[in-house]
Amino acid sequence: MSAVQLRHHTPHVVVITLSNPPVNTLTWESRAHLKAAIDRLEEEPEIRAVVLTGAGGVFTAGADLVQDQRMSRTELPDFLADFERIVDGLERFRAPVIAAVNGPAVGGGFELALACDIRVASSEASFVAAGVNVGLMANFWRLARIVGLGPAKEILLTGERYEAERAAAWGLVTEVCAPEALMHVALAKAERIATRAPLSVEATKRCANDAPEMSRDQAHRRQIDELAELFTKDDHKEALRAFFARSVGEYHRH
Repeated sequence: MSAVQLRHHTPHVVVITLSNPPVNTLTWESRAHLKAAIDRLEEEPEIRAVVLTGAGGVFTAGADLVQDQRMSRTELPDFLADFERIVDGLERFRAPVIAAVNGPAVGGGFELALACDIRVASSEASFVAAGVNVGLMANFWRLARIVGLGPAKEILLTGERYEAERAAAWGLVTEVCAPEALMHVALAKAERIATRAPLSVEATKRCANDAPEMSRDQAHRRQIDELAELFTKDDHKEALRAFFARSVGEYHRH
């Protein structure tokens, strides 16, 4: 049985569930399954939004530290690069990815959540950058970009567990909801995104990902280039038709 389950919620929205009981550990095998799932979805152009979550009340407890201890020093660089390819694959995935954090997101699980475009959390969720707790180092680059340097240093240097409400106060998650409402909230966001012009959504995600490394002039030029390209696409024409149709409908209702 695969440690990663795929479910098509609608033709345009898919749910990826990490399922490796009891705590959805990211073993070598489960990481391979996750990478395969991401690669497969990249080849499905009809997919416009993805929700990533965990089974059994846990997002994921991160790496299998016992399994990792068996690695030789020569295996370590490939192991680390392989995980980074998975996280980069999520971040650079063509369509937006929403993390529905239903419980603890620890270590590598925290880093998976950071690579998603939007994070929503159950009130039972928690986040731990576990690097310093086990004599290692968590990914400082993504976290500092999301919450700013001050909160990032606290999270990274203490290795403390931070509950969903604190995470929301720092901007790490955009919404906290009751556990039973989490998937409804995440899927509603995914469905909303899936109804927007797909090429526009993809371009917006790419540009937003690159924005922190751009100067003002670079961002200005990039926006002009992307908009000029989007203006020529059928996506734009169809979105305009839908917009005007909605506007006319609203006018007649009032």
